[in-house]
Amino acid sequence: MISMSYDLAKLPIQTLLRPISDAGSALSRLDERIARSPVGEGFVERSHFTDACASLWIDGELVHLEDLVLHDATKDIRTPTHELTIARDVLRTRRRIAAQPAGWALSPDGLRSLRGHDFAAGAPAASSGANGKTAAATQSDVDAAGDHDDLGVGLPGVDYAAIDALLARSDAAIEEAKKPGRAGASEKDPLVYDLDWDEDERLEEWRGVLRQTQDLPAVLQAVVTLDAWNELSVLQHAPWLGRLLSASLLRQAGITTGAHLAAINLGLKTVPVDRRRHRDREARLLAIAHGFLAAAELGLKEHDRLALARKMMERKLVGRRTSSKLPGLIELVMSRPLVSAGMIAKELAVTPRAALRIVEELGLREMTGRGGFGRGEFCSRDRGQFNGLSRRASHSRLSR
Repeated sequence: MISMSYDLAKLPIQTLLRPISDAGSALSRLDERIARSPVGEGFVERSHFTDACASLWIDGELVHLEDLVLHDATKDIRTPTHELTIARDVLRTRRRIAAQPAGWALSPDGLRSLRGHDFAAGAPAASSGANGKTAAATQSDVDAAGDHDDLGVGLPGVDYAAIDALLARSDAAIEEAKKPGRAGASEKDPLVYDLDWDEDERLEEWRGVLRQTQDLPAVLQAVVTLDAWNELSVLQHAPWLGRLLSASLLRQAGITTGAHLAAINLGLKTVPVDRRRHRDREARLLAIAHGFLAAAELGLKEHDRLALARKMMERKLVGRRTSSKLPGLIELVMSRPLVSAGMIAKELAVTPRAALRIVEELGLREMTGRGGFGRGEFCSRDRGQFNGLSRRASHSRLSR
């Protein structure tokens, strides 16, 4: 086993002082603006989507923003791809980190959960309840079912013996999976996993870097630990988690508060790949610091566009009845980069025809040309005042 280490000696602190100072100031300014803004919640929700797509871009994959929005709303128009599934995992992990206390993601329990040891499909597994009540409730359900059997209540035509046999086989499989070593590297598919890849050792090395940098300025610590995560290649199939942990570190240090989780993927996307993956560590650290600054600047511009778009749409509410669905549609549009007729109908509890009529009243623009009840996808007519999809994404969808 090759020893893994990340050398913290001779950090180019003098070179990094100005970039990290600018990045910290910009991130704090963005956080303060979001905390006091009427479009703050919408901005945060939209940033989850855009940052998830940017994360896949950094890792060399392309996921269209509209596909992720529709997949998250279970309104897919095609079979989800592997890349789209990863983007959904990034999206759900961002939401989960943002919903937890600031230091949770970097705690041992948080890291274990986010790595997937007791985390599946965007929610904690049933066996990992915070207070142990989940397992107890499941057992009570089993006991209740047994009580019905004792009463002799049965359904005609149901083969209870086959059900009992199936449950017995399931219990045996669960017990076999719980045996030591079953989840180890020896049981992993060598076509999918590198059997010599010791994630626990790499993670412990990275946590050592985290401890050694705890006295550095917060932004510098986030920059160094992100570079260390990339250099150590901690997780085989989740390199994106390190970037979310770096954003969580900024939140824990108070650079960003509970108002938002910095969308650093969006900023790093603007940095050329040859700078982000340069052999020289100083060049890489500068690239990451500039990515943090770009994320804050893009966030400030996006917030201003959203605030202006909201004001323009709220003009449509003048003279409307109090029972109008337009306010609900405005809130939905603010919280999503794109909405479909089906999403509108579900969220506002109206028919697809009524959803299209409300869309026309608000002046949203149909993006894809599909139209039809429940199929159209909409954004604001004015791209300059509302963050719609990129022109390339729109044209690619039209050509399919």
